Amino acid sequence: MRGTAGKGRGGIRVTKPPSRCRRGRTTERSRPVSGVRRQIAYPGPERAPDATPAREARRDDGLLTVRAAEGDEEAFAVLVREHAPALVGLATRLLGDRAEAEDAVQDAFISAWRRLPEFRRHSSFGTWMYRIVTNRCLNVLRARRPVTSLEAAGEFAAPEHDSPERVTEARDAVRGMRRALDDLSAEQRACWVLRELDGHSYEFIAETVGISQEAVRARVFRARRCLTRALGAWR
Repeated sequence: MRGTAGKGRGGIRVTKPPSRCRRGRTTERSRPVSGVRRQIAYPGPERAPDATPAREARRDDGLLTVRAAEGDEEAFAVLVREHAPALVGLATRLLGDRAEAEDAVQDAFISAWRRLPEFRRHSSFGTWMYRIVTNRCLNVLRARRPVTSLEAAGEFAAPEHDSPERVTEARDAVRGMRRALDDLSAEQRACWVLRELDGHSYEFIAETVGISQEAVRARVFRARRCLTRALGAWR
């Protein structure tokens, strides 16, 4: 039996799992996944956070997570709709490619559905998903040497100067930045993005990537040095 698909806020298409998993606690092995596969069609930039107070949002997420762990697909669909846009933004910054980012987030939600019965709520659902997506992106980065498009992440578009020579220099700098990022290891790139673009603490990055804080600092330092050299000619 296959579930039905519906389009939620933010362009996220959520396919409901079979009705037999709607009631009762299930194990990871027995939880069907064919019904929760998502087709993510992310239409634009990340939404600004809702005005809902953080404490209330965490409480709602906690209740939805408990219900989803018991097989409530509607609760899980709400979690997907609320968290997918920010997670797609994170994955795009890590991978530099929107299509790969959407695939990574889809895989992460499928993994989360399987693992929800084991979720002990030591952290929020959003933080848990953040780590799952980051580690999924790390696996993607380790598996290939990408030709990325940082313009998809909206971070390094070449400015349009009046001087044609300056425009050429700026575009060369952007290409150099792309090559420099591609030369970073997966962990260096992830640590740099999480620190420099997302502004997370070294402690948070260490827990997310699964290395020590000292290792995070070392990887961020090496990434900064590499990228500074790449931009040296432009500056």
